[in-house]
Amino acid sequence: MKYITDIAPEELQGKRVLLRTSLNLPIAADGSVEDIFRLTRGLPTIEFLVQAGARVIIVGYLGRKGDSMKPVADALMLQAPHIPMHFFGTPYAMAPDQIALLKNGECLILESTRREEGEENNDPAFIQQLASFADIFVGDAFAEAHRDYASNVGVAKLLPHYAGILMREEIEQLNRALIPVSPSLMILGGAKFETKEPLIRKLLDVYDNFLIAGALANDIFKAHGFAVGKSLVSEMVPEESVLNHEHLLIPKDITVEGINKQARVTTPIDVHDTDIIADIGPDTVAMLAPIIENAKSILWNGPTGIYEQGYTHYTTAIAELISKSTARAVIGGGDTVATIEKSGAPIGNNIFLSTGGGAMLEFLIKGTLPGIQALE
Repeated sequence: MKYITDIAPEELQGKRVLLRTSLNLPIAADGSVEDIFRLTRGLPTIEFLVQAGARVIIVGYLGRKGDSMKPVADALMLQAPHIPMHFFGTPYAMAPDQIALLKNGECLILESTRREEGEENNDPAFIQQLASFADIFVGDAFAEAHRDYASNVGVAKLLPHYAGILMREEIEQLNRALIPVSPSLMILGGAKFETKEPLIRKLLDVYDNFLIAGALANDIFKAHGFAVGKSLVSEMVPEESVLNHEHLLIPKDITVEGINKQARVTTPIDVHDTDIIADIGPDTVAMLAPIIENAKSILWNGPTGIYEQGYTHYTTAIAELISKSTARAVIGGGDTVATIEKSGAPIGNNIFLSTGGGAMLEFLIKGTLPGIQALE
């Protein structure tokens, strides 16, 4: 794979560069951007191209319904006031006129690619249109690299292509996480056991300690014969080889929400029919504390509780323990990272926060992604 930083800056001067970066950010009810984590992680590539004197055309998508990119463009310009940026909020057919006005070291942010019919089905006509905008393509959107779309896969086939700074860092960090140094710990939260099962099978033997939390733990509890009340469970039943694996850890205690919306900490053997398992408990955090303290490698994806309902306390507690450890940690999943950022837990050089949620999990399972293969 070729990286954009391998090119001498003078070779980029005046070149039109189509930069595919992660612009799919959470938007609040008032239309403002709620979390700029992915935006800031993509800035080094933008700054590198601008400083080299390239003419940068920035593309990405926002939401699933063709939402306008304007709030994200505004947030990006606010984060990088030193970079000349413009937003062009009309159809791509009209983009060439705006691109022609770009000067060296300037950026043009285009509308959401999902507003164009050819994006999601990798349409050859849309791919050709995108390729006509630039001389070089740079793929830096790891968070969407699992999508086989025109803007991150198709266009790479028609232009000289390079991986961006963030893409390179994500690949290197996750490849390292696949070969952990013992003693090691993996924490996997979230839901849908059937989609996580390949990863669990792959890494249960690799990581010395493997905690299954979140709604995934409900499936483990149910398979062991414990009541789970009204908690979210998967259709797939974990197999005995997983349930009885020597590396598997399950929560020692849990936080449940009763019919009156009151939460209480209890054990898996004391869940009522009307309860919803919402998080782990303090004894589980205490169980993890010495494991985290002694670990040399930690991999974590997915919060331990129902993030949307405010159950973030124990996710934060684990983050604080990791922040005090010397382990090399890789942490991903949008809700996990958002919780850590809001907690204020210090992020040292030993901790890498991945921009990928689904992309991170798929990379760990397959070792590559469509958006990465396109750059190779």
